Amino acid sequence: MQQEINFLTFSTLDLEAVRRFYRDGLDWTPLLDVPGEIIFFQIAPRMTLGFFDSAKFAEDLGDDVPAELHSASARGITLAHNVSDRGDVGVVMEAMVAAGGRVLKPATDSAFGGTFHGHVMDPNGIIWEIAHNPGWQVDAAGVVSFS
Repeated sequence: MQQEINFLTFSTLDLEAVRRFYRDGLDWTPLLDVPGEIIFFQIAPRMTLGFFDSAKFAEDLGDDVPAELHSASARGITLAHNVSDRGDVGVVMEAMVAAGGRVLKPATDSAFGGTFHGHVMDPNGIIWEIAHNPGWQVDAAGVVSFS
């Protein structure tokens, strides 16, 4: 199997709140938007972020999947957005708050690897890390390295 992920899709209890946050608040352009069902955003080459109405998500999983797996929560994960300048961390966090997010951790120096970062939770409970990490590099081919 090729080491690649093409879709990150989350179940959501409030698809309209997610739409307001990402599309209206952050001005992201949907790749596909089906009201009452699902919305996808292309977030990188060959990579999309999707939000699936929780009832439709459960229907898609089918009757043989335990109900606890239909949950519309995301725990123990973060989605990270790296910025090129320390000052941009606060700017992005402020935009997320204005769009309906909630600051969980104000921008601060991290105890790990010289990163300056903060955390914001979106209306679906997904935690975003907004970070400036001078040790994180991406080459022309898109390959990530850490120094």
